[in-house]
Amino acid sequence: MDIVYINAESVSVVLSLSHRLVSIPISNPFDYLTTSRLSKMPELKAFRGDYYLWKYVPSLPAAIIFLILFFVATIFHFWKIHRTKAWFCLAFAIGGLFEVIGYIGRIAAYNSTDSVTVYAIQNVFLLLGPVLFAASIYMALGRIIRSVHAEKHSPIRIKWLTKTFVMGDVVSFLVQGSASGLMATGNNAKMGSNIVVAGLVIQVIMFGLFIITSIIFDVRMRRSPTPEAFDERINWMSRLRTLYAVSALVMIRSIFRVVEFAMGVDGYPLTHEWMLYVFDSVLMIVAMFIWGVWHPGTLQKCIKAEQQNVSILTGGAELKA
Repeated sequence: MDIVYINAESVSVVLSLSHRLVSIPISNPFDYLTTSRLSKMPELKAFRGDYYLWKYVPSLPAAIIFLILFFVATIFHFWKIHRTKAWFCLAFAIGGLFEVIGYIGRIAAYNSTDSVTVYAIQNVFLLLGPVLFAASIYMALGRIIRSVHAEKHSPIRIKWLTKTFVMGDVVSFLVQGSASGLMATGNNAKMGSNIVVAGLVIQVIMFGLFIITSIIFDVRMRRSPTPEAFDERINWMSRLRTLYAVSALVMIRSIFRVVEFAMGVDGYPLTHEWMLYVFDSVLMIVAMFIWGVWHPGTLQKCIKAEQQNVSILTGGAELKA
């Protein structure tokens, strides 16, 4: 026969719990558990008065997924740069780092929709990441042209090619960066949105001109290829296709962003989170994947090897003289 010992403390605990259940103002006591859980769920909070920074509570799972994806991709890109010494791709890798910071901001915003700092961080870094992607894309074209000695086929003098597009990219970066923070303040949100649109339009125009420049070079090169164009190590046509693919992704994303901000804070894109992930997040992670798999870093080795060959030949000519 089992003997159960019940001390005074156990009785006290049972009575206390019974009293709490009886005193719950809910028809079904089990609803208490559901009510407690719901009270801990994140809610959309006003920043100031009736002004809301967000039009929805950011998705935590989506932000975590893309944080992991961009983190892995960014680490891979830094590793590729270290291995190939292709420092012109550094801007691309830093752009990936911006994406990582942006999604950390969205994770933090899940329980802090009233925080202007968190909102500004995710907004600024997600806006500016692709601008840095563009800088590396612009620099890659100049290296492709030099690697096949096709400077004569470039519609813009090779000396000014990279500088022209990178300067346009810098202007777009500064305009968007200076204005995206204003969007977090109620009084200047509209002005900040308009300035961001201007910066994005600059980016779209520069990308359009860049794609036209690349196509003109491509057509001229196919009509009159240089001897170096047949070098399998360079494979310039495959590298151009990579530029086209990544440029198209960034262009589509930038056009979406223009529409997003032009429609205002109450427009469909800014009030429905799925559009950000479909037309920004997915496109940018695919761009990082393409750039990583068909990485242009080996171009640097080809250019250096060619320079060394020229140096040796020049030195030999001087010795003969």
